[in-house]
Amino acid sequence: MKLLNRLLPHPLLTLMLTVIWQLLVNKFSLNSLLFGFLLGLLIPIATQPYWPNRPKLKSPLRLATYVLLVFWDIVIANITVARIILFMPNSKRQPTWVEIPLDIRTPEAIAMLGGTITMTPGTLTADISADGRYLLVHCLHAPDTTSVRDEIKTRYERRLKEIFE
Repeated sequence: MKLLNRLLPHPLLTLMLTVIWQLLVNKFSLNSLLFGFLLGLLIPIATQPYWPNRPKLKSPLRLATYVLLVFWDIVIANITVARIILFMPNSKRQPTWVEIPLDIRTPEAIAMLGGTITMTPGTLTADISADGRYLLVHCLHAPDTTSVRDEIKTRYERRLKEIFE
């Protein structure tokens, strides 16, 4: 078992790197699959000293549903941003900064929340407070900052708390 842990220190990362390599190559072949798997083995081994504590997932299945939710939200946000840019005059846009108080504490959950906000068109995570209790988010158009804050907390942060904490 110890040998297996040394060869596969992060099995999910190995799988993810193999799949990402296949997506980057954009053509399936046995050679590209084997090379992707080799990268998936070597990168986690090389970076193992920088991972002193393996992130704990309480619910991997919820992580999968979270990823699907984020993909869906990215599609919807693209349409919304396109409508704002194409049809809303600049004078009517209300760009603003929103401060999001955080209930999550694990660095992985906070990083995932920040990445989710940034990947969703129309929003950008700009900063995290020094104590890790607030995210500063810029919104392209947010007439009601309270609803933006509440939506981020209920739609994303609550789910990440269930996954990581």
